This record gives sequence, structure tokens and C-alpha cells, in this order.
Amino acid sequence: MFTTSVGNSPWVFPSPNGGPISPDSVLHMFHRVLKRAGLPKVRFHDLRHTFATLVLQNGVDVKTVSGMLGHFSAGFTLDTYAHITSAAQRQAAQTMGSVLAGTIET
Repeated sequence: MFTTSVGNSPWVFPSPNGGPISPDSVLHMFHRVLKRAGLPKVRFHDLRHTFATLVLQNGVDVKTVSGMLGHFSAGFTLDTYAHITSAAQRQAAQTMGSVLAGTIET
């Protein structure tokens, strides 16, 4: 499982006393930041999907992404983000087609 720490706290959002901040407080702060930035209100969980989509689109292997997200298998990650991996597969096929076309023409 992927973990991080801030300062001496194992929590991503630590309170001043070192414990976790309540999820409601984190969500409230998140929505305030979005509002100030002029962005639409989204669920905090949507950040996970954005992260997964961006790393998969940029070539990070699905096994690594699966582990970072804490999924029980890479298959679950593939099922959840199949639309991203399908686009990557199309791009790989186009690239291979170009490679083969170049090889055949020489």
C-alpha cells in the first residue's frame, strides 16, 4: 500500500496535534479552494480518478498504478479504467503500424 507522511505525522492531512483532520473538514477546505479558483465543485474521490487517468495516459504501467491506488488486482484497475487503456492500446497499434510500414517500405 502506498503511504506518505507530512512532517512527523503519518496522516496526509494532519491536525495541529498530529492526529488526522476530520474528513468533513478536508472536504470543506477542498471545496473552498475550488470555489476560489473558479472551478466546479467535484467530489474529493474524483481526484483519485484524475490521478489514475493521467498516470495511465502517460505510460505508467497498470500494475504500478493498481498498487498506488490500493486495488486488490491490476485487473480491477483495468476494468475501472478500461477507456484509458483502450486509448493507449490504439496508440500502440498505430505506432506499431508506422514501424511496420517503415520496415516494409525499405
